[in-house]
Amino acid sequence: MFSRIARPAVGAARSLSTSSQNHAKVAVLGASGGIGQPLSLLLKNSPLVSHLALYDIAHTPGVAADLSHIETRANVTGFIGPDQLDSALKGCEVVVIPAGVPRKPGMTRDDLFNTNATIVATLADACARNCPEAMICIIANPVNSTIPITSEVLKKYGVYNPNRVFGVTTLDIVRANTFVADLKGLDPARVNVPVVGGHAGKTIIPLISQCTPKVEFPQDQLTALTERIQEAGTEVVKAKAGAGRWQFMQVHAAQFCHPLHGICRCTFHLFRSTLTPFGIEKNLGLGKLSAFEEKLVAEAIGELKASIKKGEDFVQKMK
Repeated sequence: MFSRIARPAVGAARSLSTSSQNHAKVAVLGASGGIGQPLSLLLKNSPLVSHLALYDIAHTPGVAADLSHIETRANVTGFIGPDQLDSALKGCEVVVIPAGVPRKPGMTRDDLFNTNATIVATLADACARNCPEAMICIIANPVNSTIPITSEVLKKYGVYNPNRVFGVTTLDIVRANTFVADLKGLDPARVNVPVVGGHAGKTIIPLISQCTPKVEFPQDQLTALTERIQEAGTEVVKAKAGAGRWQFMQVHAAQFCHPLHGICRCTFHLFRSTLTPFGIEKNLGLGKLSAFEEKLVAEAIGELKASIKKGEDFVQKMK
């Protein structure tokens, strides 16, 4: 459940797929939403995408028509409603799932479970049937439970590959980098803070002792910084009062799907390992933790296990 993501090898970083260099078919499921639309726009601009399949329960033909006018090579197709879901996914190498309802003020990510669990399970079922070897990137919250849901659905079809299922938690790393840079007067683009664990509250564990360049904070400031990183999503939800789009999320979801950035990334999944453009490759472990970070890990494990079990139980009870 804890993972650290290494720098991709130069040769591997040249394509999204082992089968067709620079010709990836990517599907965005939930493409008409506040995250899905701008995410689709960013992916349309990727030179590595040859076909962009946009799926949602409404408005995708219009979104596809709009994006198709952009002068980049990716062919864009819109699919609408459950009857067209299978067609959207056939032949896909990467599937990104921002579908589901967003958080409102006063809600936790876990409050979204009842609605988003069903949505993600339905979409994972379609992936299992139509593109079982695709890399599946889950944005829909609560990620700590939607990843187990996706994994359990794939297992039912006998196509589960833990190297190809990811929870997109890139924004936790970027927030950590930004907040540390602000406090130290550094260029955020040159700061790299590994963040491990999950994607909710205390399960978000920034390993500031392993930051590059090395930084140090007094304990009270370190505690406050850690708590701000853990609750940064809530900070945005409150500031927006439930309105507006998450511009930040779309940018970093697109970065996660793009293999050429070559910087340290982290993802939530069910074991410890490393990410390359072809999926998970090897386990990097957690590295040397400070006493403060060891405590954070110990405090997170119980909540992570409960969230994972909640997702697994949901799938077991499905008809």
